[in-house]
Amino acid sequence: MASRGTVKAAGGFNASADAEVLSKAMKGLGTDEDSILQLLTARSNAQRQEIKAAYKTLFGKDLIDDLKGELGGNFETLIVALMTPPKEYDVTLLRNAIKGAGTDEKVLVEILASRSPQQVKEIVAAYKKEYDDDLEEDIGGDTSGHFKRLLVILLQGNRPQGIQHGSLDADAQALFKAGEVKYGTDEQSFITILGNRSAEHLRKVFDAYMKLSGYEMEESIKRETSGNLRDLLLAVVKCARSVPAYFAETLYYSMKGMGTDDDTLIRVMVTRSEVDMLDIRADFRRLFACSLHSMIKGDTGGDYRKALLMLCGGDDA
Repeated sequence: MASRGTVKAAGGFNASADAEVLSKAMKGLGTDEDSILQLLTARSNAQRQEIKAAYKTLFGKDLIDDLKGELGGNFETLIVALMTPPKEYDVTLLRNAIKGAGTDEKVLVEILASRSPQQVKEIVAAYKKEYDDDLEEDIGGDTSGHFKRLLVILLQGNRPQGIQHGSLDADAQALFKAGEVKYGTDEQSFITILGNRSAEHLRKVFDAYMKLSGYEMEESIKRETSGNLRDLLLAVVKCARSVPAYFAETLYYSMKGMGTDDDTLIRVMVTRSEVDMLDIRADFRRLFACSLHSMIKGDTGGDYRKALLMLCGGDDA
């Protein structure tokens, strides 16, 4: 499958030459932030890892440590994120979401709802290797109730592939009975079905559900559930429909209203830049009648804005 990312591997790549450019940009008085961002946003993550290795070989220093020493604020956070291998980045995000002061449920929801079963399995294994802790136990110790149960189901990474034609109607009926028909909501049915079916299967179930109930799945979830469980169920449903549309919406709400949620903005721009940013941009334009580029431009500033716009890769005005 062709990548739908905006960031591609650079042709004629030379890791040592790039390492030299970065070293020069950080030498002497003042830092040449522009050279740093122009270079790093024009290389793939795999190439950035080679630059990091070449930098250590040439200068005997850690590139990330040097970047942290020279940069600051959101720009630093963004550049360090770009320098981190994708799986390692997910693992670090999850660790910080659980181990920080309070739990950052938004991060748990976003990563576990949007990554493929295979990616989730790899994340669980990488987390174990990095911290010698069990991700399921860590998340379980920090969450509770149906929210915790659905996270645990998603952590198994066991969703079957394809459509189980025999159970489409039964699934739609079960969801209808669990929500709209019942006085009070049977959350267990929601989490079992939504957590254990493929995206293709769920899209068909949502169509059948609409015919049965007259409601979109999202409307029923909003009415029948609340809090973190509601956020997670909605994320699972939206990702089943379209992962790029889910991230377009996530980006929009990170910038809409008072103040920007820079953590979310950075996380999504970095993790999707080599995956599906072109599709996210198209969905953003369709859903919000403005371009992602114009919203980033209006909502951020300085080198941080420049780097985000490089990752965005173009304007769909």
